[in-house]
Amino acid sequence: MTPRAAAPASTDQSPGFAALGLDSRLVDALTALGYEEPTPVQREAIPPLLAGRDVLGQAATGTGKTAAFALPLLHLVAPDAEPRERTAALILVPTRELAMQVAEAVHKYGKSLGVCALPIYGGASMENQLRMLKRGVDVVVATPGRALDHIRRKTLRLDSVKVVVLDEADEMLDMGFAEDLEAILQATPQERQTALFSATLPARIAQLAEAHLKDPVRVRIDREVVPSGTAPRVRQVAYIVGRAHKVATLGRVLDVENPTSAIVFCRTRTEVDELAESLNGRGYRAEALHGGLSQEQRDRVMKKFRANSADLLIATDVAARGLDVQHVSHVVNYDVPSAAEAYVHRIGRTGRAGREGVAITLAEPREHRLLRNIEQQTKQKIEIAAVPTVADLRARRLELTRASIRETILAGDLDHFRVVVDSLAQEFDIMDVAAAAVKQADAKESGADEQEIPTAALRPDAARGARDRGSAQQAGRGPEKPRRARRERATADGNVVRVYIGAGRKSKVRPADLVGAIVNEAGVDARDIGAIQITDRFSLVEVPDEIADEVIGTLRATTIKGRRVLVRRDREQST
Repeated sequence: MTPRAAAPASTDQSPGFAALGLDSRLVDALTALGYEEPTPVQREAIPPLLAGRDVLGQAATGTGKTAAFALPLLHLVAPDAEPRERTAALILVPTRELAMQVAEAVHKYGKSLGVCALPIYGGASMENQLRMLKRGVDVVVATPGRALDHIRRKTLRLDSVKVVVLDEADEMLDMGFAEDLEAILQATPQERQTALFSATLPARIAQLAEAHLKDPVRVRIDREVVPSGTAPRVRQVAYIVGRAHKVATLGRVLDVENPTSAIVFCRTRTEVDELAESLNGRGYRAEALHGGLSQEQRDRVMKKFRANSADLLIATDVAARGLDVQHVSHVVNYDVPSAAEAYVHRIGRTGRAGREGVAITLAEPREHRLLRNIEQQTKQKIEIAAVPTVADLRARRLELTRASIRETILAGDLDHFRVVVDSLAQEFDIMDVAAAAVKQADAKESGADEQEIPTAALRPDAARGARDRGSAQQAGRGPEKPRRARRERATADGNVVRVYIGAGRKSKVRPADLVGAIVNEAGVDARDIGAIQITDRFSLVEVPDEIADEVIGTLRATTIKGRRVLVRRDREQST
């Protein structure tokens, strides 16, 4: 395709982006948003995309790849006047959360160009999507399932699409969207420009690229190397806890730690809002920060946090990017980050300016492996601690009361109160008088919900695996090699079978449900699980042949989405 001619270069102070040949209005927008220099993936991907070339990019989340495809896309499809009647660009993403984030980014970057972007995904109002599509949008950011639904309804017309982007393609395939992607791409013009971005490039991604990209420019940005000893002044601790008790555990840990200020990271904006509301109901001063807030709301939240009028900032990773707050004493991972670099970036917000900091992670039993992976990549120890008991909490409160009384004594100005103490000392032992005063002060701090939080022990096989890994490390062996070797051998020999599970989309089954059931119940390494395909009524999961019977037997004895389902080897698998 012939790219649109570039507008005159901007005269602002962003030579890095201006040198890439982007429309000056885009460069000005980036300057206003605080972006100064392009990231490596942006430097490599933007020029060929502006030239109309297809791009096959390997880049992880957090490398700036959204801007790498969104900026040239906006440059190429920006309307000259009003939004066009037909969609000019389509961006496919695996999840609704990512659809919202990418659409928001496209809107921010392209606001001055008059570009209209619309996220469409399952679970949102179909009527609103239909109304916007009928009115006309320039860029559609969609999950494959909902995009295909609109295509079949003829409410999403793709015959005018100039650019298609597949973002996090490996995750879309893992979620069983391979057939949907094929159908969607078949509905777009042959002469379109296509960009495919993926964190990994396995054979199935290569096949997808071979079928739908024309002589693509290959861009590879390796994951950021996590240096050892990144946060030497940060104490790292994790608590293993069931999801039902996470809020109570967080409250207990915060009471014991008594942070001066803390950032609590959550995965989604919904979780941020719910947790902030729950913590405020427990007496904390918590503020929510996520992509759903306006700039004015965001500024107001940060002003409160910097002024110490809010103790806790509950945030998503995306919303917290670029935060520069020096006084954070604690960082809390409400969920375990899936990538070590995300963990390092989060905990790097505490322990600044030579101060000591604390990084706390709340991990469900099934997330124990993620903690071990983070330890291996960062070469740092994450202490697994027991959830504080009621006795621990009371001891900590007494310690804080003692410190407070000591500060009061050192501050002096006690003459007004000596009369009361002298009077009571005539009747009682002076130690009893002091103890009663401490008891009264402590009672004011005591909570009403002092109940023990159930211990979520690791499953025996997970605990055994942790011990085995420790022994392997002491012997100088790579702890994960046996599992990787087995997986590679099974794949090379073709010894992979599909397991049929009699529950699908209509039962609200997600890939995470299947992976969780197999990993937690059968004790299988998540990396031994292959492609997952979910249809309306059933699901197919690839596992190594040697453990298939074990997986099937275990799944038959457990429940998926609260009910027993049929589990067997897939009868239609070709031999």
